[in-house]
Parts: sequence; C-alpha cells; structure tokens
Amino acid sequence: MKRGFLETTTLGFARALTRAMLSEHIARHRGLLQSLDPRVRVVGLFMLVLAVTLSRKITVVAGLFVFALAIALLSQVSIATLAKRVWLVVLAFTGVIALPAIFLTPGHPVATVGTVIVTEQGLRTAALLVLRVETAVTFTTLLVLCTPWSHVLKALRALQLPKEAITMLTMTHRYVFLLVETASQMFESRRSRTVGVLAPAQQRQMAARTAGVLLSKSVSLSNEVYLAMQSRGFRGDVQLLSDFHLTMWDYCGLLGFLLAAGIAVWTGR
Repeated sequence: MKRGFLETTTLGFARALTRAMLSEHIARHRGLLQSLDPRVRVVGLFMLVLAVTLSRKITVVAGLFVFALAIALLSQVSIATLAKRVWLVVLAFTGVIALPAIFLTPGHPVATVGTVIVTEQGLRTAALLVLRVETAVTFTTLLVLCTPWSHVLKALRALQLPKEAITMLTMTHRYVFLLVETASQMFESRRSRTVGVLAPAQQRQMAARTAGVLLSKSVSLSNEVYLAMQSRGFRGDVQLLSDFHLTMWDYCGLLGFLLAAGIAVWTGR
C-alpha cells in the first residue's frame, strides 16, 4: 500500500530522531570538546555563536567557520556528518530567505538576469546571512554532538537557568522519542492490517484517528509519569549523579573560547 504524506513524514521523523539519539556516542570519544567541562562547552560555544551574530564582516565570520571546522576535527566529529545534518539543510532554508536580497539590495550592478539586476551589495548581504547561520548552527551542533543532553541541561542549571525550564527540556527530550516511535508503530500496525489502496478521504480519516489516539495516549502517559516521579521524591528539580569539576585545562579552554569570541567581535565591527 502506498504511504500517505503524513505517514511518510512521521516515519522519517522517527528515523531521524533515532539517529539523533544514537549520535550521542560521539560524546564518548576522546576529543577536544569532550575533554572540557560541560559548563565550559556551553559558555564557550554560546559566546562564539554570539560573536558570529555580532560580526559584520564576511572574512571574520568565515574565520569563525574555519575555527568551527578545526574544533570539529579535534573533537572527532565527521565533516560528512556536519555536511549532511547541518550545512545542506541550513543552506536550503537560509538560501531561500537570502536569495531575494541579491536582487532587492541597491548597489553596484554586477550582472543582469532578464530584467532583474544583481548587485554586489546584494551578493555580500546574502553571503553574510548564509555564512552566519551556517557557522552558528555548526557551533551549536558541535555542543549537542559532543555533550550528552543531560550534561547540557545540568550545565545550564549551573548557570542559573530556571529549574522549570530545565525540567521541561528534560521531559520533552526524553518523551518526544517515545511518542514519535509510538506513532510510527501505530501507522505500521494499521498498514499491516489494510488490504488494497485507500482512497485519499480514507487516508485522511485514518491519520485523524491516529492523531486522536496518540493525543489520548500522550495525556495518559504524562499523568502516569508525573505520579511515578512524585512517588519517587520528585519535587521540581532534576538531579544527576555526575558532578562537574573545573581543572586547569578547563580554565584554559574557557579563556581560549573567550579570546576567540572577543577578537572576532572586535575585528568584525
């Protein structure tokens, strides 16, 4: 039976989330970022993302992109992984947004496409936007790939992020995998019991019913999980057994991140 759009999207999303969960094995490698305290990684990479957004020169942003590549290689993150998961996806979405700037930004004309004039300033603006997004997303992806999600959240909690936000992020990350996997299993079960090709109206009805059942299951699951957490002593703050300890190497790494971000902001004004 031919799969409908919603079913295909759901199954693809489930596979993508499964790959994202399995990608945490990179965090167990011996690399540059893995050797630093999670709090240093969070602060340092966020400072670099801030430097990317504040820099106005393409050369400076390009330098930060090369710096991100160096960090990825030293952290044993595959360039092919970054290309498939980050760069191509970001280029597709950001390129659509940046494309009109090539023609709408006034300036010195460099080419003519029919009746539309391509300007030098428009090319610079579009290139700067795409490069900024690519670099910023690369830094954040390196943080997620090289740090277990629980350690990221604990580092954010150590930086005084509200515990309510940490709890919501923890529960969302944990149970979104379960709900999407449940949805894919429901679709697969329905397909195995269906003979022939369903009409588009029947496919929409099946998708609507599946969404309703999934919503009911999610509400029931959330209540059960909350009661289970309450019975085990949960009072609003997630506790982890692992403790963070700063070493001299961590202080050196933090200083390196701050220097790189400061130089980028200063030279990119």
